Amino acid sequence: MTPLTSAVRADGGREAGNMGVMARAIEEPRNARSRRSRTALLRAARELVEEHGMAATTMAAVAERAGVSRRAVYLHFASRADLISELFDHVNEVEDLRGRFAAVGEAPDAVTALEMFARRHADLMSRVLAVARAVEREAGSDPDAARHWEEAMRRRYETNHALILRLDEEGVLAPGWTVDTATDMLLALIANEVSGTLLDDRGWSPGQIGDHMALLLRSTFVTGG
Repeated sequence: MTPLTSAVRADGGREAGNMGVMARAIEEPRNARSRRSRTALLRAARELVEEHGMAATTMAAVAERAGVSRRAVYLHFASRADLISELFDHVNEVEDLRGRFAAVGEAPDAVTALEMFARRHADLMSRVLAVARAVEREAGSDPDAARHWEEAMRRRYETNHALILRLDEEGVLAPGWTVDTATDMLLALIANEVSGTLLDDRGWSPGQIGDHMALLLRSTFVTGG
């Protein structure tokens, strides 16, 4: 290889490297803008669900709330079903659902886990109750809401079942309960309507609900109360 050939190849390599750097410099802000736009649309969708319900949360309404064209919405979400599905992942991420309940699974014993769950659930519901109620209310008529409600109930059931199963395995599940009946009752006690009655109708704070729900769950499901 001649010195000239080496120089040409070196220059070509530097040029290709520079082009790669330039491409990344262009692409990264573009991706950041795209993420911000997607987040703004999801935020607009959440506001619409909380204020007007699922039925009012159309692609056109989301576009209007976010101040963009309908075409812009479809650039990010192929359909309303796609938007609604992403919305609940967005809400879970914003409210840190995974992190919020991680400590429950790490609790040193089942009773502590049960009480911790009660307090964290109460705090979460104070933040997402409007969305949860809208989904539950319209699940019978809105297929997108129905799909999410089914998934939300499945997750709640699995969480509750794990808590009750741990009580049973540690030998502290109160007499008269089976794992299945206690799981079903716990599911009923944390229903949206219960949270709504205490938060909206009776004016309880999330802290009050958490403390009293912890007391209720312990006295109901734990041997010796």
